[in-house]
Order: sequence, then C-alpha cells, then structure tokens
Amino acid sequence: MIYTKESIKELISNKLKDYKLIVVSNREPYIHYYAGEEIKYIIPASGMVTALDPIIRAEGGTWIAHGSGDADKEVVDGKDCIAVPPDNPQYTLRRVWLTHEEEEQFYYGFSNEALWPLCHIVYVKPKFQETDWLAYKSVNQKFANVILEEVGNDKAFVFIQDYHFTLLPRMLKESRPDLLVAQFWHIPWPNREAFRICPWGQEILEGLLGNDLLGFHIQYHCNNFLDTIDRNLESKIDYSKFTATKGGKVTHVRPFPISIDFEELSVRARSVEVENEMMRVKKELGLKNQIIGVGLDRVDYTKGIPERFKAIDRFLERYPEYKGRFTFIQAGTISRIQIDDYRNYNDIIYDLMVEINHKYHSGRWTPLRLLKSHFNRINIQALYRLSDICIVSSLHDGMNLVAKEFIATRFDESGVLLLSRFTGAAEELTGSIQINPYATDTFAEAIKAAIEMPPDEKKKRMQRMREQVLEHNVYNWGQSIVNELIKLDQ
Repeated sequence: MIYTKESIKELISNKLKDYKLIVVSNREPYIHYYAGEEIKYIIPASGMVTALDPIIRAEGGTWIAHGSGDADKEVVDGKDCIAVPPDNPQYTLRRVWLTHEEEEQFYYGFSNEALWPLCHIVYVKPKFQETDWLAYKSVNQKFANVILEEVGNDKAFVFIQDYHFTLLPRMLKESRPDLLVAQFWHIPWPNREAFRICPWGQEILEGLLGNDLLGFHIQYHCNNFLDTIDRNLESKIDYSKFTATKGGKVTHVRPFPISIDFEELSVRARSVEVENEMMRVKKELGLKNQIIGVGLDRVDYTKGIPERFKAIDRFLERYPEYKGRFTFIQAGTISRIQIDDYRNYNDIIYDLMVEINHKYHSGRWTPLRLLKSHFNRINIQALYRLSDICIVSSLHDGMNLVAKEFIATRFDESGVLLLSRFTGAAEELTGSIQINPYATDTFAEAIKAAIEMPPDEKKKRMQRMREQVLEHNVYNWGQSIVNELIKLDQ
C-alpha cells in the first residue's frame, strides 16, 4: 500500500481529532531574511524539514521552532506566529527567540560540540562545558513554557524533534501528564560505553523517558538506547516489548526509518525548471561529454567528504583513462562555522580539493568542483539528474535522505548510488553499491564499478530502490508513528 498526504490526514483527523498537533524542533521550516530592502524566505537544507513539512501541511497544526532569520521578527504577529508556507499557508509557525548567548551555548555549545560528536562515532571528541549545559537546560525550559502556553487547556499531541530537546519531554509531562508526547531522534544513538562519558547522562536519559514514544531510525539504535538505560538508570527494561519503565512511567522505543515525499520529488524532477537548471549548470561548469559524479552534503565532519575526495584521487591514479572524462561536483552549504572543528574541516576540504585539482588539472578540465552555497530544491534535483553516480560516504549517519532524494529524482531509472554502509539508509537501499569510506582502495574500485556498470544492471538496481522508497515514503513513516501513538492512547 502506498501512503499519501490524504491517508495520513484522514488517520490523524479520525484518530487524533481531539488533539492539537504541535511539532517542536530547533530548526524552523521557513527562514525570513533581508535581501537589500526586501524580505525573502528560504527553506533550509534539512532532512528533518524535508520529512516533516509535508506531514504538518497535510493536517495543519503548529510548528514551534527557533526564529533564526534576520527578518523573522518583522513578519510575525503579536504572538510570534506566521502562517506558512508563505505563498500558500497551511499551518502556523510559532517562533521562539534565543539570545546570542543562548544560541552560542545551547545550539553551538552543548547540542553540537557535546551531543552531536557523542552520538556520531567519528573520532571527534565531545566538549562538555558546564555553562553550555546550563544554557541547554534553560532553553529546553523556555521551549516547554511556550509549548504549554500554546496548548492551553486542550489535549495535545506534542511531536519533538531531535537531540536539542532531551530534557523537554520530562518537563512537559511534569506540568501536563495527560499530554501525548513523542520524540524522534534523527541521529544515531551510541553504544553505552560511548555514552557513559557524558557528565549529565543521567539527566538526559531521565528527560527522554518523559516520552510516551521514542523513535529512532533503525532497530540497532533502539537496542543501544535501551542498553544505555539498563546500565545507567534504576529502571525496568522489557526487551520483548521494547519498553523502559521508570517510576511507573512507560516509554515505548521503536524504529521508524524516516523517508521523503517520493511522488512530489519524482514529479518535480520532470519539470521545465529542473531541465533549465540542468542546462545552466552544464554550460556554466563546462560538463559537455563528462561522466559526472555528485555529492550533496552540509559541510560536516560526519559526512566523509575528505574520504570521498581521497577515493576519487586514488581512482584517477589507478585509472588514468578517466582523466579529462570524469568530473565530481561536491555541493552543499557551509555549516556551524562558529565551531572550531567545523572551520578546520572546511579548510581541510578546500586544501584537499586544491591539491587534487593541481595534481590532475589539464587544459579546461579539473576533476573536483566545490560549490558552497544554499541550494534550493530545483538546484538540487538538477544536480541529481545530471549525475551518472551519486556518492554518500557518511562516516556515521542516522538515515541520510540525500540517498533517497537521489533515487526519487531518477525517474529515468538510471544513475548509480554509492552508499556508506554506516548510514541507516544502507539497510533499506540494497540496490546501492555499499562502501566503507575509511577503506580508500576499495572505495576507489567501487567508483570504477559504478561508472562501468552495464545499463541493464543500473536500471534493475534503480527500479528496486525506487519501489522501496515509493512504498516506504514519509507518509508511511508518519503513519507508523501515529498508529503507534493511537495504540498507546487506547
């Protein structure tokens, strides 16, 4: 069965009709900014936004998030709300304002210098600063206050997103035990040995057990979480039901592999706008008669971009017949540049690109093109469609929606996906060529195998993956979570 906007709307309308729907995340789905004297908006490059926006559009409700754009305050009403999408309003975005210090310590500090590296096993040490932790607690409480104000005396289903709000579920339940609270954890959950270095681990685990339902992408992360609870808290773990009970409160832990709106992406990939953008990019970068590879990532040390460049270097060393014929486009936005590790990572990528291009450059041809910018959905789909191969080489990733977006875009049933075995998506996308980004030699061989794969084999693999993503789309993900909540509410 293929789930749609209409089916999830019907499910929520029928089964959760008495509940207000409140989505909570740090990142907002629409950011307003000044372009000269004019105010414009962008949709941030975010897997979480890609997945949730169509669901809340289908049902309506309120999305509460940090207002991060420099023009955000100019467009909200007296309650800090704006109807979105701006050109076709379907739900309410309520913005929460953070001070500069809160942003530095809550977001860049504890969330992204402590929890992010703690949960991704990529050998970047987490930094635990007490001032960051105190700001993290304070901002969680600030969001709790806004949510409780928004809910009023009504019944509500509060759907919290990600690692920025580990304390929020318990804060909400202490004030309103009748709220239905679920949280989806978009990144990996580490094993208990990795987690035990966190000085405030117990408070984080107790906060998360405020949820009625806690979702991860894959079963392995559910297992890690329950194992971490078992070793760190006085609680009862039932591995047959996948529940954790503390103080009589039961939290259900389940895997829900997140996905995308396959139909929308597949239809838009055929549009004139995408075709025109393909022609523009091809002309601007001089890609005529090139075999084209694409990587599309936020510039983050978990994404394995240097490992990707090193594999391309090794591929060109071993197979010089591809010199002058293969161009790889690495595109994406610069991210969290306020953090030292990200600034250094950005420099590493740039230096490596310069080194490799200097080594192979010939005439007008350079093997690596690095495009750092904000890309809208048309830009992204044009790059997917131009490519012969798409490389996702994350060192550790909860799911990775780039892989699924590439597949949805390839309605021509061509193109080959090289996918890190350390992504959650690797469990589902068995038609990809799976790689170990740390193993440069075999990675280079996988690039050659992808380029030289016979067309019939490419087609067979792509068909299989498209069927998988079509069936297990974002509405299937949302529907699975809602169905689980309905069971808990009965």
